[in-house]
Amino acid sequence: MSGFAADQLSRDAFLGGRVFLHQPRRGYRAGVDPVLLAAAVPARAGQSVLELGCGAGAAILSLGARVPGLALTGVELQQGYADLARRNAEANAQALEVICADLADLPAGLRQRQYDHVIANPPYFRAGAHMPAEDRGRRLALGEQTPLEDWLATAARRLAPRGYLHVIQRSERLPDLLAGCAGRLGSLEVLPLAARAGRAPELMILRARKDGRAPFRLHAPLVLHAGACHLRDEDSYHPEIAKVLREGAALPWPR
Repeated sequence: MSGFAADQLSRDAFLGGRVFLHQPRRGYRAGVDPVLLAAAVPARAGQSVLELGCGAGAAILSLGARVPGLALTGVELQQGYADLARRNAEANAQALEVICADLADLPAGLRQRQYDHVIANPPYFRAGAHMPAEDRGRRLALGEQTPLEDWLATAARRLAPRGYLHVIQRSERLPDLLAGCAGRLGSLEVLPLAARAGRAPELMILRARKDGRAPFRLHAPLVLHAGACHLRDEDSYHPEIAKVLREGAALPWPR
């Protein structure tokens, strides 16, 4: 993919203006999902983070804004989005190394490195499971080309001992996530994300650990919005979720 012209881009605020991202007006545009993913990561200053499929940088730059002092690396298949991630990192005064590569065929230098944390927001839909988008960037971001198992295998190889993986994915893909982690990662925890109380969770965040041995945990759903339905023009996020999205707070992960 070639670079984006200026009139093809918007400049959007995340974390209440703590992060600004240039992203295409048409094509894949980051929403709250990568922000929730970043907020789930228990990273500490001095640690290293790798994002597989970083896009324009929404997740990894949100994490960097919440936890200063991280060593950040992103891998992105599409050159145009990789260039945007570099531009967005510079605009937000964050040091982010962006490598344009296929995660199934990483450069030799990257294959020699290990990270304290790996994060990923893989395509939500299996190949052929949804109507493909006309825009190539959006089509690659939403429709699976590299199997989900390969994402998990790559993440496991790049994690340092006791390192954490966090993945946000559709709830229907839980069997695929569990199968992909088998024999590679342990201490699996799943936090379902429900739009409202009483609704089935459409999304979930998986937390896994290299060499982890704790039993599997399926947490109660984290409800994002107050009320049974949307009643007003403004959003209705629960206060703790609003703090995550607007103030860069950590996601309230169950203990």
